[in-house]
Amino acid sequence: MPEIKKVAYVFPGQGSQTVGMGKDLWDNFDSVKAIFRQADEAAGFPLTKLIFEGPEDELRKTSNAQPALVTMSIACLKAAQETTGDKLPAAAFMAGHSLGEYTALTAANVIDFNTAVYLTKERGRLMFEAGLKQPGAMAAVMGMDEAVLLDICRQTDTVIANLNSPGQLIISGATANVAKATELAKTKGSRVMPLAVSGAFHSPLMLPAVEGMSPILAKVTFRNSKVPIISNVTAQPLTDSGLFQDELLKQLTSGVQWQKSVQFMISQGVKRYYEIGAGKVLAGLMKRIDKDIETVNIGDAASLKVLTTAI
Repeated sequence: MPEIKKVAYVFPGQGSQTVGMGKDLWDNFDSVKAIFRQADEAAGFPLTKLIFEGPEDELRKTSNAQPALVTMSIACLKAAQETTGDKLPAAAFMAGHSLGEYTALTAANVIDFNTAVYLTKERGRLMFEAGLKQPGAMAAVMGMDEAVLLDICRQTDTVIANLNSPGQLIISGATANVAKATELAKTKGSRVMPLAVSGAFHSPLMLPAVEGMSPILAKVTFRNSKVPIISNVTAQPLTDSGLFQDELLKQLTSGVQWQKSVQFMISQGVKRYYEIGAGKVLAGLMKRIDKDIETVNIGDAASLKVLTTAI
């Protein structure tokens, strides 16, 4: 008998959005049409029109990009289930990069889709407002060891916001401090790329967003998860409904432990990863973490044709 491989579903975060994403799926799948229509209702404005037609600068806004990406990922998952006749391999784990953690919770039925759209719209709004109160920046640092970068962060009052993969770390903090950290990193031979974001995400400067999200999340009924969700904060599995509210608050100011999350899933025997949603950012990161793992993208109609052979 062929080997049954353990699989995980992984969901991308902000930055993966593109105008027109999901339109080919809308044209071919009734389940996708239903999801996009539901998203419009939950968002309270024509989110689908924005996703399909732009303009790009409007879609890029944090309060729009976040619900748009959750919608896109869930639409891709529905299309994959429809394409395979519900024969898509069950996930041993689910994980999402930052915003993607909300998508993972939705896919695992911890929260319902309408709730996820509403929560991510509010999360995006509050993160943007926090950035206005305390202007911040983020930058990708390539080719530097984590310990060396931590020392630079201590010197400049910045933090590591994302541990994405070996050689790709993201720093976050007040705008002037990130500029200082950037110069120090360059003197040590690293390549540094500023990120187009509206604030210092995953840093203490997001505390106003935590204060805003706390009463919103307190009203949400979380369900236990049958599939372990890998925490952004600890890179450990969560299933208990009582843990998710705290997780979603902590991840706003904590670094995303993506590399450690993937390494944990590898240690549990997961060999194949389905990246469900816009782009292939996570596949690229995971290949840097372990070149031997398999990645399958589910992001458009063309990838669904490949999917049938992959399973």
